Amino acid sequence: MDETEFWGLIDATREAAAGDPEEQADLLVRRLVRLDPEQVLDFARHFEARYNRAYRWELWGAAWLLLDGASDDAFDYFRCWLIGQGREVFEGAVRDPDALAELLEDFDEEVDGDAEDLGYAADEAYEQLTGTVAPDLGIPPAPAEPEGTPIDFENDAALARRYPRLWDRFREA
Repeated sequence: MDETEFWGLIDATREAAAGDPEEQADLLVRRLVRLDPEQVLDFARHFEARYNRAYRWELWGAAWLLLDGASDDAFDYFRCWLIGQGREVFEGAVRDPDALAELLEDFDEEVDGDAEDLGYAADEAYEQLTGTVAPDLGIPPAPAEPEGTPIDFENDAALARRYPRLWDRFREA
């Protein structure tokens, strides 16, 4: 599976789920079990590589603003959700997290920003196909600490300066 096929599956399941992250995860599992186990592992490698790439302080700050706070686990689920939004949103957010103010049409913290199940879709599909747990993917693990410069999430003035567009759109409302 190449990158285009990976993003195609992400986009198709998001659209079919009308943006509902839990439904998207269910649909993704259903589509992945139609593939052979090696293709599922390829999908998992693509997902994991992007998940690790998004482990950045700057993105955590954006998640903090959008979710009105984000623990370690909440940030993990946010990164899964971000991948689930598709290539344009994901790549745009990795380049400039403040750009999420323009990249996202809506954001409802009750529904959006949390797609934990999406992160397990490939594992679930692989297990359904083979009856075994997926093997190690052979990609480097995420670093112990997020990349970049730590951000003081409790400092509203600093967050407003760092993320002016997100702040204006989602915090001042």
